[in-house]
Amino acid sequence: MYAAEPQKINWITFEEAVKLCEKEPRKIIVDVYTDWCGWCKKMDASTFTNPAIVKYINEKYYAVKFNAESRDTLHFNGNTFTYVPDYKANEFAVSLLNGKMSYPTTVYLNEKFELLSPVAGYLKPTMLEVILKYYGENNHEKVKWEEFKNSFIGEATD
Repeated sequence: MYAAEPQKINWITFEEAVKLCEKEPRKIIVDVYTDWCGWCKKMDASTFTNPAIVKYINEKYYAVKFNAESRDTLHFNGNTFTYVPDYKANEFAVSLLNGKMSYPTTVYLNEKFELLSPVAGYLKPTMLEVILKYYGENNHEKVKWEEFKNSFIGEATD
């Protein structure tokens, strides 16, 4: 008997997320990373493979991986985002992170592509789960973050 293949997050491009949102609106989570970032790799290996995290993201969000140093041009909302050597980053990443370039940063967007929050730094599964459910279930519209976080009981383990 073989062990079941672990589930994976269905990572897509930002352009794909925009198209999917037109048909079925969902919030978007953007993992802003760089190839050289050790904490980004750790988050990929531990947090983004946690079964509770994978299941929730795949059900409630469109998941986008975006390399902050991408030299690809991105067209969105009438804007063109390109790589800017002075920032050593793509303008899209600069925009998502409000110019505070820190990796990894997990960015949450609503169904209209409006910024809910960038969350800088490595997140263990238990911490990511709280944030995912805060936005994913629209708790951010009803409850203050501290109150939600302090009363949250999740499924993920670190």
